Amino acid sequence: MLETTIVALPLLIALIALALAFDFLNGLHDAANSIATVVSTRLLTPVQAVLFAAFFNFAAYWVFGLKVAETVGKGIIDKDIVNPQVIFGALVGAMFWNLVTWWKGIPSSSSHALVGGLIGAGVCRAGFDGIVWAGVTKTASAIVLSPLFGLILSMTLVMMTSWLFMRATARSAEGIFRKLHLFSAAAYSLGHGANDAQKTMGIITVLLYSQNLLNGEFHVPGWVVLSCYVAISLGTLSGGWKIIETMGTRITKLSHHQGFCASAGGSVMLFAASAFGIPVSTTHTITGCVVGVGAAKRTSAVRWGVAGRIVIAWLITIPASAAVGALFYSLTTLF
Repeated sequence: MLETTIVALPLLIALIALALAFDFLNGLHDAANSIATVVSTRLLTPVQAVLFAAFFNFAAYWVFGLKVAETVGKGIIDKDIVNPQVIFGALVGAMFWNLVTWWKGIPSSSSHALVGGLIGAGVCRAGFDGIVWAGVTKTASAIVLSPLFGLILSMTLVMMTSWLFMRATARSAEGIFRKLHLFSAAAYSLGHGANDAQKTMGIITVLLYSQNLLNGEFHVPGWVVLSCYVAISLGTLSGGWKIIETMGTRITKLSHHQGFCASAGGSVMLFAASAFGIPVSTTHTITGCVVGVGAAKRTSAVRWGVAGRIVIAWLITIPASAAVGALFYSLTTLF
């Protein structure tokens, strides 16, 4: 096992603050995942929507366990090779990629940016032997599977609900789907809080573990859980309007019926992933669902050029953030 460096308390606090800043940025960047459908269909105003999403992000604190936090903390790289420099490199790599894609209005994955940063810094620290391949494989598989399953599930929901309501009047069906859409958006925000906030919990916990502050046992302290949920909720309140526009209007135009099916399909995926401790991308999941409901109407309803550019961003997220994470880890070794 590599020797672990014990850092001074001010530096430890600074790294925890940096992790919470990433969590805040995650909430800002991924606000579109939770509220794009309700904003684009004018079910809620933008301000109402971010307040709504932030509330349900935080509500996940009382609903879900901490399996995702454990996967990120000890299932991507070996927890025993982690030191403050690795955490710093991983967070900077992830935050850099988040800022670039937020600036460009590209709905990329904060989750995979963090995984990439961890991999890059971890490889610089201990070589490829430091990677927990089972966890990386599980996470990387979700890049393909979560949007694919989301697409299939949301298309199925569109067809099932269309058949169930085929005798209903347009007005009565619209009223029902408005209520269902709000319910499914709440469920999706709950799933977002359960999966995304826990990734930062894992980072802070493995940092504390590396400093022998957990009595040798890897467990997530209550104050870490609470602070991460607060940070991601505050980030969601700040909104991410460029990405909301891309998700809600540029991929396909949504009705309340389609918005309900997209959010409901995404919620099922996030609940299942959180139950199994898989750190999936909420961005990938909801994008697959939005494409699915658009394609269920007709394939020409989807702007495939926009969707294609998003997919390219997905594919380069882990390598790009890994490279930046490795670079910043290497810079810390010079001091």
